Amino acid sequence: MTPHRDAQKRYCSRAIVSAIILGGILILAGFPHLGKGLIAGALFSILNFVLMAESLSSRLGKSRGRASLISFFWILPRYALLAVPLVLSLKFHLFHPAAAALGLFAVQLAILAEQVVCALTSSTGGSL
Repeated sequence: MTPHRDAQKRYCSRAIVSAIILGGILILAGFPHLGKGLIAGALFSILNFVLMAESLSSRLGKSRGRASLISFFWILPRYALLAVPLVLSLKFHLFHPAAAALGLFAVQLAILAEQVVCALTSSTGGSL
């Protein structure tokens, strides 16, 4: 498996497991709209991350102008994808919009958490 696939699998797995655990706790605590919103946001965050990783190969080896144009056209479907849980929460009231918005940052939070843990556990005092 290539290094970016390993990282993608590691971060996405951590994000969805964390979201399911926290969402399950919220659902069991009597806040089902918050739990479902967190899980839904995390799912769309993972889809966005996978789409971003897949689009990376189409930009490599291209001129700066062409790569910028490709990036612009890839960002449009990614933003549309990120809007889906927010629209569902606002229009159909399926889950809480704030929880869905927080869930959209699940992969980024998984990456940040790994970096913080590595920095704290590093015996050499590594930097972020």
